[in-house]
Amino acid sequence: MRGVMVIAGVASFVCAAAGQAQRDPAYAAARAAGQVGEQPDGYLGVVSGGADVRAIVGNINIQRKAAYTQKAAASGATVEQLAFTSGCNLIAQTQAGEKYQTPGGAWATRGAGAPDRDPRCV
Repeated sequence: MRGVMVIAGVASFVCAAAGQAQRDPAYAAARAAGQVGEQPDGYLGVVSGGADVRAIVGNINIQRKAAYTQKAAASGATVEQLAFTSGCNLIAQTQAGEKYQTPGGAWATRGAGAPDRDPRCV
């Protein structure tokens, strides 16, 4: 039970960090244009775009990996467990019109309903 609570806490931390990244106008523009999307593994992915979009995604993913690694060391959970839980939450928090990766690996655009998430997401 403690592990689940720690993972949920880390997911909240990473979701807050994702919110801070959205304050970056370049990131916000790429997200609105459908050039980036949330992935089930807890990292941001490039849907389309050039080197500038890849650089934005790379910087955000470095920050996410650092957060996962730090919290994993403190909690006893693995980086992958923390990243996956965060991915579930970040995909659930996407808004209509935003991109996310389905469990099958395809990029989808969020509609009015719930996104298609991995069945292991709670």
